[in-house]
Amino acid sequence: MPADARRPDAEAPATVKLPSASPDTTREIGARLGRLAQPGDVLALYGDLGAGKTCLVQGLAAGLGVAEPIRSPTFILIAEYAGRLPLYHVDLYRTESLEEVRALGFEDLLGGDGVTVIEWGDKAEALLPIGSIRVRIDGVGDDPREIRVEGLSPERARLLA
Repeated sequence: MPADARRPDAEAPATVKLPSASPDTTREIGARLGRLAQPGDVLALYGDLGAGKTCLVQGLAAGLGVAEPIRSPTFILIAEYAGRLPLYHVDLYRTESLEEVRALGFEDLLGGDGVTVIEWGDKAEALLPIGSIRVRIDGVGDDPREIRVEGLSPERARLLA
């Protein structure tokens, strides 16, 4: 049976669309995601520069009970934080190839006991495990955002909405 085959009785993954008119709302959406997070979750974030990916991760970290401040690991590429579950924050903005992403040890972070969140998820798309949650943030600058969370179980989608 192919790895991505689903049981006939399994419910299809759901998508939730959430509006955000401010960084505080984006952080609150992230916090809700953090409270719903489970060990092994992989969240890939997509959006233009300035869309609010790091802001969402700050909220996610708060929802996981991370006490320390969250900054984008643009130059160190991977940061680890302690919370209810370990948080692995990956920023692939400065990477230029899939080989470079692999060389970071990226695949070792996936599917473990923590939550892995990847800014610029498109740069690791080929490495994302089946069941990854994709978070797409549309809008930049002072524009309101639409945050689409794809790949949630129906139960988690209901709780997030």
